[in-house]
Amino acid sequence: MRRRLRLTYVLLIGALLGALAVPLGLAYAQQRTHQLLLDRRADATHLAGLAEQAVREGGPAEADLAAEVRRYTWLYDAGAEVRDATGAVLAAGGVGVGDGARDARHGALAGRTTERLPLVTPFGPRRVTVAEPAGRDAQVVGTVLLVAPADAARRDVALVWAALAAGAVAMFAAAYVAAGRLARWTLRPVAELDAATEAIAAGQLHARAPVGGSGPSELRRLEERFNAMADIVAAVVERQRAFVADASHELRTPLAVLTLRVENLRSELTDPGSQDYERALDEIDRLSALLDDLLALAQVESGTPAAVEPVDVVGEVRPRLDAWAEVAEARGIGFAVRLPGELTARCVPQTAGRVLDVAVDNALKFTPEGGRVEVSLAEAAGEVVLRVADDGPGLPPDELAVARDRFWRSPRHSNVDGSGLGLALADELARASGGSLDLLPREPHGLVTRLRLPLQPSGARQ
Repeated sequence: MRRRLRLTYVLLIGALLGALAVPLGLAYAQQRTHQLLLDRRADATHLAGLAEQAVREGGPAEADLAAEVRRYTWLYDAGAEVRDATGAVLAAGGVGVGDGARDARHGALAGRTTERLPLVTPFGPRRVTVAEPAGRDAQVVGTVLLVAPADAARRDVALVWAALAAGAVAMFAAAYVAAGRLARWTLRPVAELDAATEAIAAGQLHARAPVGGSGPSELRRLEERFNAMADIVAAVVERQRAFVADASHELRTPLAVLTLRVENLRSELTDPGSQDYERALDEIDRLSALLDDLLALAQVESGTPAAVEPVDVVGEVRPRLDAWAEVAEARGIGFAVRLPGELTARCVPQTAGRVLDVAVDNALKFTPEGGRVEVSLAEAAGEVVLRVADDGPGLPPDELAVARDRFWRSPRHSNVDGSGLGLALADELARASGGSLDLLPREPHGLVTRLRLPLQPSGARQ
């Protein structure tokens, strides 16, 4: 937008300079052309007087005319030709008049003098022709033709045009710089609002646009109102997160007490009630896991930027994979792991490990006995890619699009243990590290959970 504003300002200023410089240049060229015409007409009138005297008196008058013509053509490097009414040449000198002066000569014989010349510019004409009748009205006794150089006039016009062009270029350059500063001044609040909006969208809820700076007053007021709106939104989000965190934390104590009391009832239960007792304990465990996930999610979404640092991903996930391998073996599920020797990502610590726990836990839940879960870690296109694939039932495309929503559970798997927050938490962790979490279908069936994290450059590893 800044370029468009500058272009608009520059085009307007350029049009204004052109509207001023071009008429001024043409006006000066016309004035200089008119001055040249007057000067040469004065010379032609002088020679016409001598020609009239020579026609009427002859003899010495013709000699004086010839001498004046020679002197004039030598002095001005011009051409001159004097004829009588019959067309006979009385005197001539300098450059030839040529056939182009025939119309001017006929006009002079008719008693008409030259009233206008071609516009003199730096590009021409090199010479101009001026015709003057000798005598008046019906008493025209001859004609005078002058072919005068226009070099001096062309030089004067060129100097004036060059001065106008230099002034226009200087003013245009100054206008270009001023237009750039004006565009920056106008759009500075917009740039500040854009930066603040980007920071807030990245999770920095305390980012604000600076106030009291430069820029149009209307946009400055917009910044103030934006900051006021951001304060309200941040306060609402903070209260919501605080409520979730506090509620999750405060519920842990009564839940622990409830668990102890229910477990203490085991000795007083009869056999018919043991099944309901076990279901109650399962629900308490599920509620406890839900509170843990809510608390973890609230901490990730706290709005405080997490510290991103180089993390040895292989060292972080290897112990967890050893533990999950035992779980998979107990359930009769194949568990294949492919890890490199070393791989460092730039991310929030424990991101890869926690996302791995969520992905492998889901894979083992939905993979039937005899199935297979594959975990791989590799570098691809400047990223660290953690991939967990299973050959379970997978998810259709419409469910893949919403599987990372909070508390979402597939209607087909509503009886499977879980809080519905695992993938939502994994997605938040990935985004906090500058990476991404993708859920992809696997052929012929199954699900692939893929985590991508920024690779730590080898020269910057610590």
